[in-house]
Amino acid sequence: MNVLVLNCGSSTVKFQLIATDLDEIARNADRRLARGAIERIGGEAIITSKVEGRTQQRATANLRDMRAAVDYIIRWASSEAAGIDGVRSVADIHAVGHRVVHGGERFTHSVLITDEVLDGIEDMIELAPLHNPANIKGIQAARELFGPGLPQVAIFDTAFHQTLPERAYLYAIPYQFYRRYKVRRYGFHGTSHRYVAYRYRLLRNLTREETNVITLHLGNGCSAAAIKNGDSLDTSMGMTPLEGLVMGTRSGDIDPAIMDFLAVKEGLSMQQLETMLNKQSGLIGISGLTNDMRELLEESHENNDRRARLAIEIFCYRARKYIGAYLAAMGGADALVFTGGIGENAPEIRALICEGLEWAGLEVDEERNTNCKSGCEGLISTDSSRLAAYTIPTDEELLIARDTVRCVRGAPQRY
Repeated sequence: MNVLVLNCGSSTVKFQLIATDLDEIARNADRRLARGAIERIGGEAIITSKVEGRTQQRATANLRDMRAAVDYIIRWASSEAAGIDGVRSVADIHAVGHRVVHGGERFTHSVLITDEVLDGIEDMIELAPLHNPANIKGIQAARELFGPGLPQVAIFDTAFHQTLPERAYLYAIPYQFYRRYKVRRYGFHGTSHRYVAYRYRLLRNLTREETNVITLHLGNGCSAAAIKNGDSLDTSMGMTPLEGLVMGTRSGDIDPAIMDFLAVKEGLSMQQLETMLNKQSGLIGISGLTNDMRELLEESHENNDRRARLAIEIFCYRARKYIGAYLAAMGGADALVFTGGIGENAPEIRALICEGLEWAGLEVDEERNTNCKSGCEGLISTDSSRLAAYTIPTDEELLIARDTVRCVRGAPQRY
């Protein structure tokens, strides 16, 4: 089955075409046929595409909206010019899997998209106003272009964290707000946390129930998850992706009274404050330079920039605090797993986060850690370390494709 995976943002869409089915999933024999991205939708869009085994191509096209962008992807993927193995027409695309950020309490697993499901995703817009509308546009575009006969599946970032107990997902505010408006912790990056936990247990030859790890998804957006017996026990992002770790442009945890204080002192509206916390804080807010960790590391080393170094220190300190908290909440863990753009490619950041965790039995192997980057999967702690550390590249698109197949085939989903 050839599955088109779509991850639609406000002005971007990332896509992959993956050949997989139940037998391929069982044998880990899925094939990534093509991938790409379209940026700056709404004008002269920039398109990158890569067919497996060939060099990446770059093009531009005037794409006025999401429908035009999805149409472009479908036409390209099914064209002779693309030359994708096993895809010669639109009929060779058998299903579409959509990343959907917020499923609330309603969607605890991936689901086939029906009118009722689409209505349910729309109901979650107030919980994810920056993400769900774009996800919905991608779903609507694909339904219009492929027609009603092609199965489409929604895979939710929040679904993996639906196993959180009440003590972890409820906030200590009047309970009536949970009853009325479902104000609670939902967590995000669930597909990524789920994937790296799955890869970890394959590497260690463990069952799902034997999987006790703390996973750190570190990129421009960052989150941690405590995974006990294969289930998400706690996670750092909350009702929105703003809570938790320091991120590229997001503040993470702050004293909520700061909002009112700054509103009075600076004359800022609630919307302006929310924008500041989401887009002008985190690494870029502290450093005043950039939200790119690579550039901050360069500034720190080459120019001894104090604020760049401070941003790095705060980023690592906050992550280490969450690790300590989750070790306590879980009663101990077997491993830390690093993933995401920073987690996979910044050995120095991994080392700084792990610094001071010797009390928990973690000993980082300097050579292994330094050599593990750019797609490396493996152990970065010493063989004698009681708390192991791994780097595992995430592959959310693969899980989206697999969940799509499972939904279409009516097979059990494996969380």
